[in-house]
Amino acid sequence: MEDPETLGFEHMGLDHRLLQAVTDLGWSRPTLIQEKAIPLALEGKDLLARARTGSGKTAAYAIPMLQQLLHKKATGPVVEQAVRALVLVPTKELARQAQSMIQQLAAYCARDIRVANVSAAEDSASQRAVLMEKPDVVVGTPSRILNHLQQDNLKLQDSLELLVVDEADLLFSFGFEEELKSLLCHLPRIYQAFLMSATFNEDVQALKELVLHNPVTLKLQESQLPGPDQLQQFQVVCETEEDKFLLLYTLLKLSLIRGKSLLFVNTMERSYRLRLFLEQFSIPACVLNGELPLRSRAADPEAGVARGIDFHHVCAVLNFDLPPTSEAYIHRAGRTARANNPGIVLTFVLPTEQSHLGKIEELLSGGSGAPVLLPYQFRMEEIEGFRYRCRDAMRSVTKQAIREARLKEIKEELLHSEKLKTYFEDNPRDLQLLRHDLPLHPAVVKPHLGHVPDYLVPPALRGLVRPHKKRKKPPSSKKAKKAKTQNPLRSFRHREEKRGPTAAPS
Repeated sequence: MEDPETLGFEHMGLDHRLLQAVTDLGWSRPTLIQEKAIPLALEGKDLLARARTGSGKTAAYAIPMLQQLLHKKATGPVVEQAVRALVLVPTKELARQAQSMIQQLAAYCARDIRVANVSAAEDSASQRAVLMEKPDVVVGTPSRILNHLQQDNLKLQDSLELLVVDEADLLFSFGFEEELKSLLCHLPRIYQAFLMSATFNEDVQALKELVLHNPVTLKLQESQLPGPDQLQQFQVVCETEEDKFLLLYTLLKLSLIRGKSLLFVNTMERSYRLRLFLEQFSIPACVLNGELPLRSRAADPEAGVARGIDFHHVCAVLNFDLPPTSEAYIHRAGRTARANNPGIVLTFVLPTEQSHLGKIEELLSGGSGAPVLLPYQFRMEEIEGFRYRCRDAMRSVTKQAIREARLKEIKEELLHSEKLKTYFEDNPRDLQLLRHDLPLHPAVVKPHLGHVPDYLVPPALRGLVRPHKKRKKPPSSKKAKKAKTQNPLRSFRHREEKRGPTAAPS
């Protein structure tokens, strides 16, 4: 029997088309944030809501937004088509995700509700044409929205009724403060507004003063991460920096952690060092490089990686470097155990970092003192046989190798850039010079390191592990050649794969 205190979607007075879309999405009951926010939003109140990543907060604002638009079109006087709702997000990736969710919820009313995403800078001409049609909902980053407002492609002064600021705690940290303040000057004096955020920090408080009018604050009493039945969180103390590389090699090469994994470090240089290190052992890896345009990467720096991408079926998050803040830990951990899927977070910590880790754990426990990050039981002495291999690989990953790896990616982007295509047509000599520049050699890969001799596998793990083996070359064909040259980052991001079981700690 349904809990009488829980308000189901069918009891919220929603349009039948929205209810059908919700049913198609498989949502039998609203999440906590949806249950609390939707009725208040439908009453016309401004909202300041804190809810963790993956809690359903996009639908918490999208459902009442669509309901209000549909209700006005069905019952009010006939009015001119205009942009009535604006959704601001900090990254292009989040804009795509928001647009996708809104469109799924509007699946049965697509003729009545049109949604446009104007976050991609390279599509200005096509966006101008879309905005001329005056879609009901516009999604974008503050900089792109402001650009269209300044060019008169978008006019909101007389039509906007609802403003949504999603991932509000990231907007100022992404440098959008000035754009946001300028953008607000183009809005009417009266409109309804929602601020959705994973954390309440000083930036969110500043946004509250700028955007909201007598808001209802929803600071839900829920964990900012899923519970231990869904998300397992561990810490492992590594005595030295070398031990961190050694442990990571063992976990991945012996497939003690299986499936897609996200490895977080604190600097771009560290990410390339880690990738080149793993490549020494034929462990496929790619860098989410904020220095490169969207086609060549998957997210913006730190917070963008942590919250800007909704990877499919991430089995494990490995904090190779300890997160700088408690909020950063939550954002990273939120990349796994999404929806109802299980996940694991493993944090590597040096002895000098344990006090900082304690502060993170204190926040996660809500001050209760209960341990959240359980010790990952691993006997480092059993993998000493791998240490010489790790040292060999680490010696190959020099500063010069890291520099050349970064230059190689930038060079590839220049050669394949659509924006530079016209320039190279007008300046073919520059293209030839770039193509025939001295070859870059990021790091010398030693083939023998890709093989794990049985005698090196710890006795306790023999028969239980499946060491990464070098991939066999596929049969020669055009299709195979195309797959071979495919960007691994794109396949990592988009390809739906069945997840293997995540290994439990020994």
